[in-house]
Amino acid sequence: MRDQDGDTKCVSCQLCEFVCPPKAIKIIPPGPDGAPADRANAEKMPREFEINMLRCIFCGYCQEVCPEEAIFLLKDYSLSGQSRAEMIYNKEKLLALGGVHAGIQKWKQKADEANEQESFPVKA
Repeated sequence: MRDQDGDTKCVSCQLCEFVCPPKAIKIIPPGPDGAPADRANAEKMPREFEINMLRCIFCGYCQEVCPEEAIFLLKDYSLSGQSRAEMIYNKEKLLALGGVHAGIQKWKQKADEANEQESFPVKA
């Protein structure tokens, strides 16, 4: 996804690639002579990012592990295509599908619940 400024959220940490059970995600980091990141607070951006939707099992591990909230699963589980190559989503296609999401904040609900508690419930 992109942030509210239009910059790519992915910082090429490759955590989603490592956690993916069917190995559907492939990230090629920029390398030492790669293009600089397009935002100030990112060290690097992926040169290539692909998800093979024929392999994806929609487990959501990639979304949970992403520190930048760059991956957000949609509720579309019925995918079709005319060829295998069409079912491999590259970075440009994923950014077009993902759009701009500024405030997903996946841990916000848990943080709000924790702040509402007066004290940590400890059983004696």
